[in-house]
Amino acid sequence: MTQKKPPLPFHFSDALLTWFDTHGRKNLPWQQDKSPYRVWLSEIMLQQTQVATVIPYFLAFTKRFSTVEELAAAPLDDVLQRWAGLGYYARARNLHKAAKMIVERGKFPDTLPDLLELSGIGKSTAGAILSIAFQKSQPILDGNVKRVLTRFYAISGWTGSREIETKLWQLSEEITPIERCDDYTQAIMDLGATLCTRSNPRCFDCPMSTACEAFLTKTVSHYPEKKPTKKLPTKQTIFLVIKNQQQQIWLEQRPLKGIWGGLWSLPEVETIEDAQHWCNERGVTIEHQQLLLSQRHTFSHYHLDYTPLCLDVVAVENDHFHSHEQWQNRGLPAPIQTLLTQLTEDFL
Repeated sequence: MTQKKPPLPFHFSDALLTWFDTHGRKNLPWQQDKSPYRVWLSEIMLQQTQVATVIPYFLAFTKRFSTVEELAAAPLDDVLQRWAGLGYYARARNLHKAAKMIVERGKFPDTLPDLLELSGIGKSTAGAILSIAFQKSQPILDGNVKRVLTRFYAISGWTGSREIETKLWQLSEEITPIERCDDYTQAIMDLGATLCTRSNPRCFDCPMSTACEAFLTKTVSHYPEKKPTKKLPTKQTIFLVIKNQQQQIWLEQRPLKGIWGGLWSLPEVETIEDAQHWCNERGVTIEHQQLLLSQRHTFSHYHLDYTPLCLDVVAVENDHFHSHEQWQNRGLPAPIQTLLTQLTEDFL
């Protein structure tokens, strides 16, 4: 039996656009009142984050920062507060920095070189902005597109390797149409998100299945190949939940670089003995302490096992202590927000 070859590039886009016209997503928040700012914001939020998770954050974020000028003028702490819980906080810091750059330039960049100069924007994100916001034909290569292409062309190898990524960029450029490039870009992302999914793909509903190499050879589950597994290391820390006599909690703003950069969090020490030393250095007297069970938070590259140490203290008032209302309005990492909420009834 002769295996059917994949169609020419324009056939690929024609089939995809025909499917998109009937089945594509057209009512997402960032597709309404479309602007370069809203498209850019959505693309940054959607990096490594699913649509369902992004929607409420996008709505709240654009309600507070309706324009790039408002975003640029806002304090970083305010931006991070609206981002808290969405994860990958470097995205928020880069977004804020890029907004300032855009305002300084006087207009939103509409060329690939200019977009790539902005903090937090790579080639794929720039391509999506140019295609969707400016109707300029540019290829993209996010996770959804990588999955579609590796299956359609049966490309072996880890998509994160330079060789495979170069091949995928070439293919993406070949099949991206000149006309209706905005719809096409949304369509190929939709295809990967709704049909050509990581697990349980709906191949029989896919407009590409009649020419998809992986489907025709019954090897869909083989693509894309997974990254070689590596056991995540584990780090340990003790979070100090310090409560003064006014029922306020001590919080510190983390450095901009590193995990949870710029967010507010609890002090950390390595041992219980370090907690006493930490308090002595800051003139804080411990009246009572309670060590709670450890919990785990997993980052992309390591596990963090953290143990809360609750301290009732006597201390002079300072800017580090936050009332319940104040810490609820701070930009807190999700695990810290969850921990403080869990402790509210029993300890805070």
